[in-house]
Amino acid sequence: MSVSSTHRDGGADIANQIETINLAKNDVTYMTSEEQEKHIEVDQSSESIHESSEPKLKRKLKGRQMGMIAIGGTIGTGLFIGSGSTLADAGPAGALIAFMVMGSMVFFVCTSLGEMSTFIPTSDPFNHFAARFLDPSLGFAFGWNYWYSWMLTVGSELVACGIIVQYWLPHLTGAIWGVIVLIVIFLLNAISVRGYGESEFWMASLKVLAVLVFVIVGILTITGVTGGDLIGGRNWHIEGAPFKDHIVGILKACIVAAFSMQGTEIVGITVGECENPRREVPRVIRSVFWRILFFYVSSILIIGLVIPNNDENLINASGAGDVAISPFTMVFMKAGAGWAAHMMNAVVLITVLSAGNSGLYACTRVLWVLAKEGKAPRFLRRVTKRGVPFWALSFTALWSAIIFCISLAGNQSVYVFLINLSGLTGMGFWLGIGLCHWRFRRAYIAQGYDLNDLPYRAGFFPFGPVYACTLLVIIIIGQGYSTIWPKFDALGFFSTYLAIPLFLIFWLGWKFFKKTKWIKLMDIDLTTGTLLELERNGDIEVFESSDSSGWRKYFRWLHRKSE
Repeated sequence: MSVSSTHRDGGADIANQIETINLAKNDVTYMTSEEQEKHIEVDQSSESIHESSEPKLKRKLKGRQMGMIAIGGTIGTGLFIGSGSTLADAGPAGALIAFMVMGSMVFFVCTSLGEMSTFIPTSDPFNHFAARFLDPSLGFAFGWNYWYSWMLTVGSELVACGIIVQYWLPHLTGAIWGVIVLIVIFLLNAISVRGYGESEFWMASLKVLAVLVFVIVGILTITGVTGGDLIGGRNWHIEGAPFKDHIVGILKACIVAAFSMQGTEIVGITVGECENPRREVPRVIRSVFWRILFFYVSSILIIGLVIPNNDENLINASGAGDVAISPFTMVFMKAGAGWAAHMMNAVVLITVLSAGNSGLYACTRVLWVLAKEGKAPRFLRRVTKRGVPFWALSFTALWSAIIFCISLAGNQSVYVFLINLSGLTGMGFWLGIGLCHWRFRRAYIAQGYDLNDLPYRAGFFPFGPVYACTLLVIIIIGQGYSTIWPKFDALGFFSTYLAIPLFLIFWLGWKFFKKTKWIKLMDIDLTTGTLLELERNGDIEVFESSDSSGWRKYFRWLHRKSE
């Protein structure tokens, strides 16, 4: 879309839009009661016509639900089980550094996504932003890659659920529990977006509670309050600690840490169904830093203090079924809690259920947007009266069930293959977010818009996206290290990097058939579907920005007084 002279002066354009919104609100305020009723009736009739002509999702996600969805996206089996391998590979200090570095990278990815998603609230930021700021063919590739990645994850999580439940009921096949879980998460998503949001709220709350209890018990264990010896920092002074294998160990730990934090980007998808994007998205994004600092960094610190990095259980742990030797379970056992294995098994089961629930939700919304934009079969864009894209949901559930059956029919290598295939794509999405944010900011400034008018503004630009993209390239290249050295593993290498040629097939195939071109900065559309436009049209209720509340008001008041 070419940029006309009427909107090159972006600051004036946004100011005029805000003034239009305020004038519209004032016009309604000074109407008589009869005029207001007629005005509302006209608005409702026009809204019903709009809804009948264009299927829409319902903005029913509340702030508390979005907050917990973001938290739930950062707490998974990677923390509860995979964190032990980082300690064994890198030592306590190396593991701590790895999680701090990866946490900072995820923070900048989230702030980049938050700035774009608040400016343009859409249910498929990966496809939409890439197609809008980079190249339509890249949007197609990112959208379909994101769909199949989470679809594979949902199928794999169903297998994991069966393994976990067999911890208590070893004589029953895991296939039964996988089917039950698929039915449960399908129904939660099919009811309404509130069903998904409320279920994620409570599952995330239970995971947060588990980590809180773990941190408290860990501190009591370190200080000897639970009845054992005073541990203090002695595990940092054993052979191989605090660093193990130096840079190589930290790199291996960084890869595990990056996988552990995947799913945080789902909060960007929920923006399309958020009641108040202007207030809630910035609030959720700003809290990412503190969540990572507490839930990940503090957990890794406690694990490194309580458990020696040469513990055989850490070295031998692998897979979703090793709950009994999870580092979390080991810390509880050292505190004298014999019930720890059962509790952690329940927590991991909730974590896997939450991952499947979120994955099915993300797949459905991304597929719905792809169908809406003509990049997927048209029937997938149909929406129920409750605002649920039921056909996209059913299509995704069907393919997840197929992947689940394939995993059961094959051996363990099939399951590992699917996990590896879906893993690399997550890094690709984060890399795409950084690139999109770079282009968005450059276009925003080039077209004359004022950065102060952004509903949410990511800090540390351009350092943030450059730093995140650089780390992601290193992780993407380095994650196949274990498949090459010390012995070449053909299956592992192929499954690890298969996502790259698949992405190229989607990208170059769509580019060839549609003849798409790289979008120039001055041709990037920064007016259609923005938050200001949606508020002006009445699609989203006008709320005060979170930047204008709380302590920010106080400091601005002090600043005015000092002038």
